[in-house]
Amino acid sequence: MALYDGVHKDRGELRIHENSDELATDLAEYIAEISEASVKERGVFAIALSGGSLIGLMGKLCEAPYNKTVDWSKWYIFWVDERVVAKNHADSNYKLAKDGLLSKVPIVPSHVHSINDSVSAEEAATEYEFVIRQLVKTRTISVSDISDCPKFDLILLGMGPDGHVASLFPNHPVLDASDEWVTFITDSPKPPPERITFTLPVINSASNVAVIAAGEAKAEALHSAIDEVGPDCPTLPARMVQPTKGKLVWFLDKSAASKLDGFQFSE
Repeated sequence: MALYDGVHKDRGELRIHENSDELATDLAEYIAEISEASVKERGVFAIALSGGSLIGLMGKLCEAPYNKTVDWSKWYIFWVDERVVAKNHADSNYKLAKDGLLSKVPIVPSHVHSINDSVSAEEAATEYEFVIRQLVKTRTISVSDISDCPKFDLILLGMGPDGHVASLFPNHPVLDASDEWVTFITDSPKPPPERITFTLPVINSASNVAVIAAGEAKAEALHSAIDEVGPDCPTLPARMVQPTKGKLVWFLDKSAASKLDGFQFSE
């Protein structure tokens, strides 16, 4: 049971939980529900993952009842962003997801679409966009009816203490990228420097977007990303997540939500 579950101004739905374990329980139920609805409507479920602590918080999907009730054969897995490192490298989002989730549930291997890690960041981004375009043509991934962007059934985003999402960092030029679906950076402020990332138009074209954040270190950035902010406040990438027609949900624990306007939680 969430401490708070409701719509917050124009920033989507807030689900605030007592701790990360309760957040993870709610997140698993949310993902399973969207998976079931997508499979019922389209016959497939196209989900894009991020890295960081998100995969750990998805871990309850590997447990009962979800390991049996979710139609894993209909899942198609993508990455919102990826570090351009070998797939067995500790920094690889693919490795993180494989070790923490994908190896524990019966997902079809050919439905897992990771980047080519043997080419440059620019080439990896170009190739990954090509793969997505081919799957849009076959309607494995839907297409937005108001742009030419892919419309993923669900995009899951973590958020850093600086307010970054995917590999879209504050004040970085790629925040303005609109011609590509997938772009690249070679100067990430967090190592490793070379990464590929979905652009904001693709993120904002999804049917469902969830931002997941836990811990006090995220509190200030969440305040800027969710609450009304003045002209002197920077526009954080997390605040630029504004689905055009899709639904936005924030999964937070009470530590992360501690600086939001109007929320006071007793210890």
